[in-house]
This record gives sequence, structure tokens and C-alpha cells, in this order.
Amino acid sequence: MTQLWKLHEALGASPGEFAGWTVPMSYTSTIEEHMAVRRGAGIFDISHMGRLLVTGDHATELLEAVYTKRISKTKVGFMSGPTLALNVYARVKDDEMAYRLSDNEWLIIPNAAVADHMAEHFKRVAAEQGFNVEVVDVRDRYALLALQGPEAVRIMEALGGSELLSLKPLEFQVDVELAGVKAFIVSRSGWTGEDGFEIVAEPGSAEEIFRRAVEAGAKPAGIAARDTLRIEMGFVLGGHEYGEDPVKWPCAVSLRYGLGAIDWGKRGFIGEEALRACRREGVRWVRVGLVMKKKYARMIPRHGYKIYVDGVEVGWVTSGTFSPVLGRGVAQAYIDTRYAIMEETVEVDVRGRKGEARIMDFPLIPGKR
Repeated sequence: MTQLWKLHEALGASPGEFAGWTVPMSYTSTIEEHMAVRRGAGIFDISHMGRLLVTGDHATELLEAVYTKRISKTKVGFMSGPTLALNVYARVKDDEMAYRLSDNEWLIIPNAAVADHMAEHFKRVAAEQGFNVEVVDVRDRYALLALQGPEAVRIMEALGGSELLSLKPLEFQVDVELAGVKAFIVSRSGWTGEDGFEIVAEPGSAEEIFRRAVEAGAKPAGIAARDTLRIEMGFVLGGHEYGEDPVKWPCAVSLRYGLGAIDWGKRGFIGEEALRACRREGVRWVRVGLVMKKKYARMIPRHGYKIYVDGVEVGWVTSGTFSPVLGRGVAQAYIDTRYAIMEETVEVDVRGRKGEARIMDFPLIPGKR
């Protein structure tokens, strides 16, 4: 469980398991927490995610070898990401955010399920390529919070963080005083599609910041709302939209990740040869969004459900949920490129009943493109 678990219990959190962690799934209802983030402000404890300090003379060279983005362009005080780490088959190991603390020091945020795996991957690559680098897991040292939503700026100001309001997207400050305590890092970033901040702080300080944010009007939000928010935006999750197995998962090009995650001018990263071959040869599968039509609004596409066109199986759902904003089921899916035409109608098999959905680009909710 995360370091803030006693606080979550006191706030009435319903516990659940995610990536081997006991986490708050919700406090009231997922829809209520979801809409608080879209319309007001929500605060998440995301301490289940990884936190790796990568330091040393060759820290940046190591990340250049692992990531598909040209990370050396990132200025001190800014984040790079999200960026992709591939295996030799151009399948995705992880998508990560990287904070550049100094010329030779980075804080990396791997996803929870692969945090240990990525730490070992960094160490192995460093050893194989002769890089002078130290990789340290600092999950026990720091907790991680996310304050998200249109009201996040007001909440941050109420916490005494007025100087943080001028941060640009993906910019951060270190050694910040917030809510009367010290935070290691505060960044202008998040994973919800809303404005907001992410806070790295020692557990005691993080608990005080979380508590004070709630007093200032932020709604405690659980992992379930975090998932519905990211699906509406088309943000990916390992084990759903990507994975390392080249039989089960399409090449990274099929993700249509965007956000500059792949720099085609870059050379020498792990998986480059297979990724370029994939690009040259073309892909069979492409990741798209699905929005259920009004008649089938209450049908929820779920992971693994099959997709059809005129009785022909053409793809599968990777993640699905009920969108509180749209009031209907939405999903991310892989569809055969021959059928992946935006605004076209497909059928989703939901427990033996087929419902019509429209193929859409991301984000799936209006006003976020």
C-alpha cells in the first residue's frame, strides 16, 4: 500500500489492488470524482508509480539509448515525455516521464507494473554500453500526488504556491514550500487532460499537502476515476494498449502515440531497426477511439471485446468505460487499417449482444483537441 494509506482510510476510501499495490479505488463514486476533475479539482495519490533517480556522467546518454525521443534537448527544470522505451522488436516496454534535475541527473517516473523491471533494464543497458550511471529506486523516500482540474490553480494558490502558477506545461520547480511543508518537486503536468500539478514530496509532507488540498476544495479521487479520465483522453496504459510480446501486441507505430514521442531523426536507440522496418512496411493494426451510438449508450466496451464490420471481425477493444462527460460507453481499440475510417460505424460484441459505435480520433470528449 502507499505511504498515505491511513489518510485514505480516514477519508473513506474503498481499497483495491493495482499492479500489486493496495490503492484507493474511490472515495464516493467514480463518476462524481471524474466530474470533479473535469469541472473543479481532484487530488490523487499516485505513489504506486515508480520513481527512479538516474545520475552520473552518462545519465543522459543512457536515456538516449533507451528512449525513442531525443531527450538531450530537454532543458534543466523541464520534463521530457511522455516518451517510449522499446524492446528489440519495437514493442513498448513502458511510456515514461523524465524530469531533468541537472545536466547529469534525472527523475524517471515508470508505470507501476514495470517499475522494478525498468530499473533493472536501465542498469543492464548501462552495464552493456559501459555507461557510468547510478540508478536508485526512491519510492520509499518520496510520495507522488496529482492535483488536477480547472480549479487546480486556485487550490495551488490556497496552498501558498502562488509562484508555481507561472510554470509552463512540463516545467517544474525543486525544493518548494507548499502548505507549510517542503516538496521536492512540483511540476505543471498530469494525466487527465486537465490543467494541474504533480507533487513529489516526502510522505509526511505529501500527507499534509493532500489534506490541505482537500480542505481547500479539491475532491479526493481514486484510481478508478484516473482510469476513466485517461480513456476519455486516449491516454495509453501498459497491458491494455501496449506490451512487449511481439505476437500479442502491434509495433509501437500502431499506437499513434503522437506528442513527439518518436523522433524519426534520432539514431541508435534500442528497437530502432525494428521500428523503422515497421514504418517502411506499414502496419496492419491502428489504435483508434470508439464512441457508442446513442441507442447503445449504456453498453460498455471492455478490454478484449471483439469488433466487427458486416460480420467480419476487424479488431478488439483495449480499454473501455462509461464516459461521464459524453454519457455513453467509450473505448480505445485496435482495428485493421483497412477498416479504420474515422466516423465509420462498427459493431462491438458486448457479452453476446452487438452494439453500434463510431470510430473517433482522440481525445474522445469535445474541447480537448
